[in-house]
Amino acid sequence: MDGRPCLSPRDRLDGLALLILRLGLAWFMFLWAAHKIITPEQYQSLARYIDGVDVSLGQVYAMGAVQIALCALVAIGALRYFSYGSLLLMHFFTVSRRWEGFFDPFALNDRGFPVNRNQVIDLAVLGAFIALVLLIRHDHFSIGGWRGRGRWWM
Repeated sequence: MDGRPCLSPRDRLDGLALLILRLGLAWFMFLWAAHKIITPEQYQSLARYIDGVDVSLGQVYAMGAVQIALCALVAIGALRYFSYGSLLLMHFFTVSRRWEGFFDPFALNDRGFPVNRNQVIDLAVLGAFIALVLLIRHDHFSIGGWRGRGRWWM
């Protein structure tokens, strides 16, 4: 034994639930980040249309690379407060720019397609990120949980 306390069945269940949540959130954010690498022109257009700023292809690639690196850290559970918190803040920024869709979640376009569905999904993901950060001490099946058992900052 290495002197670390054994996990109770409840701790293992909590750790498993947070592992699943963490991997799902990392994958969700990875898909958006990978699209910045695959279709950077689309993100240039979005930045111009939504935020009114012009960004270079290099800036889009850099943002995608940083987000992919953060997703990898989240997936393995390393530097948890930094990595989980960073993705939470990035996602909060996205949600804060699209808040008007929350007030009309059933809006349809002229072809009957629900136009605010993604905003509602984004709100659920934001809640999941907040839960992940709040429950970080129960995230036992992560690099940070393994290395820092008993240390609050890990």
